[in-house]
Amino acid sequence: MSKRSIMCLAVVIAGFLLGGMHTSAEPAHARSHLEGRGAVPAVVARILPAVVSITTSHIEQKEEGEPAMSRGLGSGIIVDRRGYILTNSHVVEGAEEITVTLPDERSFPAKLVGADRLNDLAVLQIKGARLPVAELGDSARLRVGETLVAIGSPLWIEGGPTVTIGVVSALGRSMEEPGLPRLHNLIQTDAAINPGNSGGPLLNLAGEVVGINTAVIASAHGIGFAISANTAKPVLRQLIEVGRVLRPSIGVDATSVTPQSARANRLAVERGAMVVKAETGGPADVAGIQPGDIITGVEGDAVKDVHQLHEALARRRMGTPVLLTIRRGGETLFLRPVLGTDQP
Repeated sequence: MSKRSIMCLAVVIAGFLLGGMHTSAEPAHARSHLEGRGAVPAVVARILPAVVSITTSHIEQKEEGEPAMSRGLGSGIIVDRRGYILTNSHVVEGAEEITVTLPDERSFPAKLVGADRLNDLAVLQIKGARLPVAELGDSARLRVGETLVAIGSPLWIEGGPTVTIGVVSALGRSMEEPGLPRLHNLIQTDAAINPGNSGGPLLNLAGEVVGINTAVIASAHGIGFAISANTAKPVLRQLIEVGRVLRPSIGVDATSVTPQSARANRLAVERGAMVVKAETGGPADVAGIQPGDIITGVEGDAVKDVHQLHEALARRRMGTPVLLTIRRGGETLFLRPVLGTDQP
């Protein structure tokens, strides 16, 4: 992972940790931390061959203005025998060259199939024979306290992937920062996740990939996050099929309004999605939406944050108008932008 990626994610998480916890209605699948220790070696032996190390080359500008080549490191998981690898978008962002190395020491040049920055996910492809594959599980069945295993390639340590163990610390976490990926429905774990682990799998004791490790809080101890497998599945499918994720969009960059931010900025409402930027000529701009507007509803349904805004828009068809409730100062407006498509 590049220094820029590490710093960005550390800032994002440290400043904007949101969300809470929920539990599943399927207690039969939860196992205690102690029960999990006996199963971990078998899980690792089965999944480890499909965990890959990803090395990237980037061209960066030195302070003197001269270009220089720098390396980045991340992890990934082979999810298809055709050589498709799931990883984080920030692991391969801006990469000039991508090399994938398997635990059996085979190395392959990798092609970027597609990336979805909104969910911080990307798909690579390599051409090789007898490729091991891991299965994506149902992350909705996770329970707080359940044992998890993280695998990745941290900190340029030689000798293959590193295995760490922990539990589900919380579910349904979110983090966001204007201009950076807004990640939702995250799994929080105390399994050690370090720079280079990004993109590697988070496993349950059934040997299923239930999350994609993505970030840590640099100033904390034992707080890491993974993108849930259920979030990754539809993204993986679309990236393989069309190379990008098609989703309805009104062409805005927005940030969630919380009671704390509302009090600090003397806003008229405590919940909603505040527009930071409206794309010039985009649906929101054409409809008259301005920076500083707070979107509080979509077709009459309340919008508490950016995540709910994205979810509400995703349920509607591109090319159709959508009624938005807007707070602008002390005034309530009703505007109808026509839904467009997110730019790649």
